[in-house]
Amino acid sequence: QVKLAESGGGLVQAGGSLRLSCTASGNTFSRYTVKWFRQAPGKERQLTAALSWGGTVTNYAESVKGRFTISRDSAKNTVYLQMNSLKPEDTAIYYCAAEFNGSPYNSRWDYWGQGTQVTVSS
Repeated sequence: QVKLAESGGGLVQAGGSLRLSCTASGNTFSRYTVKWFRQAPGKERQLTAALSWGGTVTNYAESVKGRFTISRDSAKNTVYLQMNSLKPEDTAIYYCAAEFNGSPYNSRWDYWGQGTQVTVSS
């Protein structure tokens, strides 16, 4: 069993930065591919970024490439999503998810966090 807790969301002006954190408890991330999804009001949930369980493969949605970076600190059992050059269209609830031995290219998940709100003002 893995419990995920996101933090780091908030209100930021366009062009600003935020760093989201996803911390696992109950188990480590060592064999889990970790994914960040986001969902804006009235829109479908989107796979935004993913990091393979081996830590060597990343996958990003086209809309965030070059602006967002996913990374992992194994010692802290935490995965981060560094978001730079934020745009109003990045406004959404961001969710962390984990898939055991999963692929960073699909939207499957085994565990899901409670989400953190990111609001980007223009």
